[in-house]
Amino acid sequence: MLVRRFLFSQGFRYRIHAKTLPGTPDLAIVGLRTCIFINGCFWHGHEGCSLYTVPKSNVDYWTGKVARNRARDHEVRMALKAQGWHTVEIWECQLKPKEREKTLQGLLRTLNLIALENKGASIRYAAGDEEGRSVAAEDVEHFPYEAD
Repeated sequence: MLVRRFLFSQGFRYRIHAKTLPGTPDLAIVGLRTCIFINGCFWHGHEGCSLYTVPKSNVDYWTGKVARNRARDHEVRMALKAQGWHTVEIWECQLKPKEREKTLQGLLRTLNLIALENKGASIRYAAGDEEGRSVAAEDVEHFPYEAD
């Protein structure tokens, strides 16, 4: 809800849980051909995050479960890229109070750059390469866009 309220306040209109797109993204901004996934750190295996720890019981099950989720996430990003969509991934820990403003401003900057790219500006999308990595709204200073 935080991300939805923020985007709406910034003038972005979106669809929630667009079932016609691979992976049923949390938010789809059709005009920008951009999907936003808001991932739980535990369920999607956010490496290096304190919210992602494998439970001590039934370790094999949980390790396999998270690995399958990560593999599915990768396949979804690749399918969306093949259809010409951008993907943005926001982690649960990035929406905690200490990181929230930085994350939301980074998301806004990313979406504005995508809008510029769609308008024919001289900006090249550097993420979402062959490995299917998605844009992460983490570092306002280090976004995956480069001017040509």
